Amino acid sequence: MKLRQHGFPIAVALAAVVAATGAPQAHPVESGKDKVADAAAQSAKAAKAFGEIMEIPDKAIPQELLTRAKAIAVFPQVIKVALNVGGEGGRGVVSRRVADGWGDPVFIRGAGGSFGPQIGASSTDFVLLLMNDDSVEGLMKDKLELGGEASIAAGPVGRNAGAGTDALMQAAILSYSRSRGLFAGLNLKGIVIRPEDDLNLAVYNKTARELLSDPTSVAPQPNLKAFPQALGRYADSSIDHR
Repeated sequence: MKLRQHGFPIAVALAAVVAATGAPQAHPVESGKDKVADAAAQSAKAAKAFGEIMEIPDKAIPQELLTRAKAIAVFPQVIKVALNVGGEGGRGVVSRRVADGWGDPVFIRGAGGSFGPQIGASSTDFVLLLMNDDSVEGLMKDKLELGGEASIAAGPVGRNAGAGTDALMQAAILSYSRSRGLFAGLNLKGIVIRPEDDLNLAVYNKTARELLSDPTSVAPQPNLKAFPQALGRYADSSIDHR
């Protein structure tokens, strides 16, 4: 008997998780044009998810935290499945703050696992605020385990959850999740982030390491601007965030 949740079979969702972990699979050959279209779609999905989160000010990410963040990553529609052994995985984008706003999106993947009695499937949006240069540099490596090399904490939400919290003072990364319309800080320890460099190279001819080291080293990509523009609407770069 096939188990279904949110309209799709567990087997299909599990395949998405396997893909996100980077396990070998047969993929159709994509042209450069196809990859650029794929990149634009990823940027637009992340922009939409972030905008929807921020449109509820009383429950959104505090403005003061956004203005202090060195980079922001969004993973829209991360698939999580569980059948005794669980896993989650999805594609995301990250933009680093630059002098006049936000750099073009860099493409990344995230995946993790869990054990214990569990069954079902869900789709969740995740947001990561990278609060210092060390956390950004962690993304330049082959992989970054959240809660391992970089300290991570559930981020505060709402108008009154300001930057003086312990989370901001101690954590290199603040994390959030939204599932079924509920948005809250969530500690994402154990998730591993890797660059999606086949896409980065196809779009920019540069790796994630190169792009994050110097976001201004590539010509602006108009078709990828949805995500940095969404960040710019909510994270005012005119405020001193040093």
